[in-house]
Amino acid sequence: MAETIEDGAQRLRDRFKDALTSVVVAHGECTAEVPAARLLEVCTALRDEPDFGFDELIDLCGVDYAEYGEAEWIAREATGRGFSRGVRGPEDELRETPRAPSPRFAVVYHLLSLPRNRRLRLRTYAPDADFPVVPSVNEVWNSADWFEREAFDLFGIVFEGHPDLRRILTDYGFVGHPFRKDFPLSGTVEVRYDPERARVVYEPVSIEPRVLVPRVIRHDHRYDVDRPEDEGREAAGTKRP
Repeated sequence: MAETIEDGAQRLRDRFKDALTSVVVAHGECTAEVPAARLLEVCTALRDEPDFGFDELIDLCGVDYAEYGEAEWIAREATGRGFSRGVRGPEDELRETPRAPSPRFAVVYHLLSLPRNRRLRLRTYAPDADFPVVPSVNEVWNSADWFEREAFDLFGIVFEGHPDLRRILTDYGFVGHPFRKDFPLSGTVEVRYDPERARVVYEPVSIEPRVLVPRVIRHDHRYDVDRPEDEGREAAGTKRP
């Protein structure tokens, strides 16, 4: 009989006990959280022990949980699909739903066990938000090399023990980490070619910062079911185009 995802999650709980903060099964996927201090211990066991056999790291990414889950905008209408951060209308107050206090930065690992045909999402948090540091898993899975460099470049997460931790996507001398939630949408510098100097020059960005409000539901009469002008058409026996 094939092992279910719930069986695999229970196997994790039984084996690691207090080494894992939590093991959750949701939407057909298993997610385990591990403290940064025990990350290498757990990852090595997940790779080497036959009961798990997670011999491949298929992805690694950083996450910035700043203001995660907090409502910050109002929509004219809110539905149960895709607009969970809105409220029903201007008559309702903005309902703040702050999340429980937790570290700001996390690293997420997606593991694959070829022998057991199983996948696992592993997450660890960097204890210090001002200087986020987690151990490098490059010695456990060497595919982590460029993944960790990417997370360092975009989120500023430092991977202790990485053999060559430097930027991989942004330009030389780039200031800041563009995937952090507090990084300005317009950036900090702009690049142009200066024909007089015959070279590329860097200058402070000239775009004025602005706040973008996602998924605003605006009133549009074209989608009204009952329009006043339709009453005359119905009386005359005609339909709107």
